[in-house]
Amino acid sequence: MRFEGKNIYIRYCEESDAEEFLQFQNRNREFFQQFSAIREKSFYTHEAQLDLIKDELKKREEDRHYSFGVYLLETDELIGKVTLMEVLRGGLQSCFIGYFLDKKHNGKGYMTEAVKLVVLYGFETLKLHRIEAGVMPHNIGSIRVLEKAGFEKEGIARKNVNINGKWEDHQVLAIINENW
Repeated sequence: MRFEGKNIYIRYCEESDAEEFLQFQNRNREFFQQFSAIREKSFYTHEAQLDLIKDELKKREEDRHYSFGVYLLETDELIGKVTLMEVLRGGLQSCFIGYFLDKKHNGKGYMTEAVKLVVLYGFETLKLHRIEAGVMPHNIGSIRVLEKAGFEKEGIARKNVNINGKWEDHQVLAIINENW
């Protein structure tokens, strides 16, 4: 499964990607820490990345979680990851979206392109009705990514995510599948 945009493509994360994701995480360790839960040293090992991918594959089979690597079309370099997670079915047909982009590629429109592709996949393939995101209010770049991809602000979720050891407020944004 591969979806191409103008500058990037996305594809499912697979077990063979573990080493590449380890290098990606290590390259961006300090940068990602400001937006993530505290990670143990063991997270930064090949085994941990492989286990994470295996868990994601299992959850994909269960229709609960879909992770995509983001790659540059020109070089096939892994530059990011986008995930549709906590897929809810029944009367909700919704999920959350999360993403990380290599620090050196920020501000180039790559993540906006990737998010648009993943939203299209979520709406057309997974038949979701709603995709929701939460972003720390001071993370203006990430909010811009979502707004450019069609997400709208809905409000503030107070102290709802533990980021780097502190409970942080998050701006809630969502996009609705109007063709559902």
